[in-house]
Amino acid sequence: MRPPAEKLIRALKAAVFLLCLGPAARLVWKGFHNDLGANPIDVITRATGQWTLIFLLITLGITPLRKILQMPWLIRFRRMVGLFAFTYGSLHLMTWLWLDKFFDPHEMWTDIIKRRFITAGLTAWLLMMPLALTSTKGWIRRMGGKRWQLLHRLIYVSAAAGVFHFMWLVKADLRRPLTYGAILSVLLFFRIINWLAGKMVTKPSARAVGDLS
Repeated sequence: MRPPAEKLIRALKAAVFLLCLGPAARLVWKGFHNDLGANPIDVITRATGQWTLIFLLITLGITPLRKILQMPWLIRFRRMVGLFAFTYGSLHLMTWLWLDKFFDPHEMWTDIIKRRFITAGLTAWLLMMPLALTSTKGWIRRMGGKRWQLLHRLIYVSAAAGVFHFMWLVKADLRRPLTYGAILSVLLFFRIINWLAGKMVTKPSARAVGDLS
């Protein structure tokens, strides 16, 4: 399939950028209009947390989608969406640090020790941080393609930790976190199948070279 023109890709990236800003802009709008409900901290916490997971899953979904649709240019959106996942994750963490715990180290440490969903969420964010820091072309060159790809597979672990964070947080109504978990499982399954298919193609090729030598 012929890729779209560069101008069209730039326009699409601008549109996607604005769409990704939408959830944060909506929260700001609601805040200025006193429309965050009786517990605004809880509303902000849940919204930023869910959008972190959504953007993580979209980031992971871009690779299989571009292969299925034969649109390799879709990969150019992955870095931006991944950085938005980290941004919303940082907002989610900051809400807890600032609005919930008021940067009290004792309160934060007590939460981490006693509440496993806090530990899982913090783990998810810590795993996202090196991915965000090394997402530039310069870091890809410095690390080398293979090492960079190996590091960025941590996004699956981060997403899994995020799903458990959500699941342990809600406790009762598990429909949404289980849906996110199912989507993550499908994406991981696609990745494994794709990796196995690549191995099966490589082995016969290597055997054929040996027969010709």
